[in-house]
Amino acid sequence: MAIILRLDRMMADRKMSLNELAEKVGISNVNLSKIKTGKVSGVRFTTLDGICKALDCQPGDILEYEEDEE
Repeated sequence: MAIILRLDRMMADRKMSLNELAEKVGISNVNLSKIKTGKVSGVRFTTLDGICKALDCQPGDILEYEEDEE
């Protein structure tokens, strides 16, 4: 996949746990864990907005594009 999620790095930089972030964003730990590990095919803009507010970051700090090697 060409889109890489860097949520774990941002959470570590902000010293925020999965439980704390899930509570601030208003989603379940399970769903946030799936986002963190990249086991999702999409993220709602409202969820991305909540994550960015809680971590005081930009979407580009969490999402990274890497071209597929073919």
